[in-house]
Amino acid sequence: MRGPVSRYGVLLSAVVALCACTEAPPPEPAAPVADREPAFVGSAECRNCHEAEFEDWLGSHHDLAMLVADESTVLGDFDDAEFEYFGTVSRFFRLDDDFVVRTQDDGGEVRDFVISYTYGIEPLQQYLVEFPNGHIQPLPFAWDTRMAEEGGQRWFHLYPDEYIGPDDPLFWTGREQNWNYMCAECHSTDVQLNYDLAADSYQTTWSEINVGCEACHGPASNHVAAAQTGTLPGNSALPVDLDDRDGVTWRMNPDTGIAERHPLAMQAPQQPEACGRCHARRGIITSDYEYGRPLADTHRVALLTEPLYFPDGQIRDEVYVYGSFLQSRMYQAGVTCSDCHNPHSLELHTGPEPDLVCARCHLPQRFSQAEHHGHEPGQVACVDCHMPDRNYMVVDPRRDHSLRVPRPDLSLVTGAPNACTMCHTDRDDEWAAEAVHDWWGEPQAPTMPESGIRRATDLANLAGPFESEAQVAVERGLRDPDPLVRTAAAQVAPGLPPERVIQQLAPLLEDDVRSVRLAAVQSLAPARDYLPAGLAGAFERAADEYRAAQLAVASRPQAHGALAEFEGRLGDIEAALAHADRAVAMAPEMALLRHSRGLLLVRADRRDEALAELRQATELAPEVARFSYVYAVALNSLGQPDAALQVLEEARLKHPDDPEIGAFLEMLRAD
Repeated sequence: MRGPVSRYGVLLSAVVALCACTEAPPPEPAAPVADREPAFVGSAECRNCHEAEFEDWLGSHHDLAMLVADESTVLGDFDDAEFEYFGTVSRFFRLDDDFVVRTQDDGGEVRDFVISYTYGIEPLQQYLVEFPNGHIQPLPFAWDTRMAEEGGQRWFHLYPDEYIGPDDPLFWTGREQNWNYMCAECHSTDVQLNYDLAADSYQTTWSEINVGCEACHGPASNHVAAAQTGTLPGNSALPVDLDDRDGVTWRMNPDTGIAERHPLAMQAPQQPEACGRCHARRGIITSDYEYGRPLADTHRVALLTEPLYFPDGQIRDEVYVYGSFLQSRMYQAGVTCSDCHNPHSLELHTGPEPDLVCARCHLPQRFSQAEHHGHEPGQVACVDCHMPDRNYMVVDPRRDHSLRVPRPDLSLVTGAPNACTMCHTDRDDEWAAEAVHDWWGEPQAPTMPESGIRRATDLANLAGPFESEAQVAVERGLRDPDPLVRTAAAQVAPGLPPERVIQQLAPLLEDDVRSVRLAAVQSLAPARDYLPAGLAGAFERAADEYRAAQLAVASRPQAHGALAEFEGRLGDIEAALAHADRAVAMAPEMALLRHSRGLLLVRADRRDEALAELRQATELAPEVARFSYVYAVALNSLGQPDAALQVLEEARLKHPDDPEIGAFLEMLRAD
């Protein structure tokens, strides 16, 4: 790995260069700034002209996102501290200048690991170990940086209530805890993974070890050059314009008590798309991040599905805030991230008291009164009701950014939580629903505004073949202005009538957003030979993009499984099996990969191997009824009805209500 670039190294290099140039020849005429490929120059270059913003950034969570482990950065107790986890004692100590932990390796042996980097700052700090193959792994222990009176200043395990041993996929040295894939993009600047698939190794580099100015604003060499020559254009010469608030005012409407944006928002703000790169649950679909593009062009955004979200869209798993903010009335009204947060210090504009930032757009005379919230003055904050928090990583509370109205009456139907009983833990949802009804009467509908991410989620949950109403919704979704909606519609479009699939879906092969094109080409793959001749080129370009999207995360066995499925849809069974072989070799414990490989082997007429894989899938995941059903079908199709019957009998005991297993079992019994 290339060592971290010093925060002030770029400036020092510039000074040295100037001192050395005592008699330089006249320079060649420089190319216009707009014609140059922008490069990363480092945050220190920004300080010359942006002193206030730089000072805000210093010491922020972005500045301290990742640092080299040394005396000034390590906060944890390495003075021969010990921590016991399910009978195994780990020790934290110093060895010369190194910070060392003695703990279990992936073979169950206890040995010493040197800490290479710190990771985060508040309310916890993690520690990273670099292995010889370039894999960087976070320890399962973290240091609670809160004050002792708050329960902090202690070591704790990130899975305190369940044993994560060396044979568990979540063990700290394993693929599911790998920093390079899981974390690097969002804790450092200009990260290049440089993964070698054959060697399963990384040579990961960065331009700055932490989240610097250019992580958000993009490579700034052209901006700096233009500023130094006095030729800075109106667009700043940066790859992305994040000034969503330029020329915008919020004027209070005295009738509603809520400020309104002027001018009205005519397009989605840019900041959530930029911040969402790291503040969203998403997957990478290109190794080249493009500043200024919609998030869906470079990442596959998770929708509001369980178990990531509760049925009503509230955060459940660690999904960060992008998906919830897109649901909010604030987002629909044109609110952007920096309306509430200082984008450089990351603090609220009004300091630690959140009610003050709310009061900038919501009149306290109306909304801070008991008539609004039903509590005594000062008893609750706005965020307690509209942005309840949940703890992640044991000690880190994060607030739901959908800014919804508490609806305990819906909790009785959906089982989703509500702010009332999250605070009144000694009460139930029925009590809360009655209290809310007593205060405000019948709840107003709809509970949340219409949002693209909700429409996309609803479409993604549809299953074909579609009735007329669903068909209309899907076809409308394929033309929706929101790329999340178009992507979801493209994924389910094969459920349309066959004569409509190509007609409706083919234009999306040339959509301007990558995730839409990938969904379209994946759905159209089985129909490639039926596409109009004029679309053959668009299909092949999108197919190459799909392959590249998977190879961008080639360290993941799921990526090779996806390639196997894609090539299988195209009819290239040998290519599909090559990807499936690699996927299973990387993760032999993953039942879905075994199942998929088994189906490909059936198509390749490699019967014995196919049955072995399908059986292995059922043994690895007996809780998945579909695996047992397909295995039984394969056995019966290959002339082993008695064995199929036995598999179904056993599956019936585990899945008594599964209709496929029940119907097939009755058929075999009748025979």
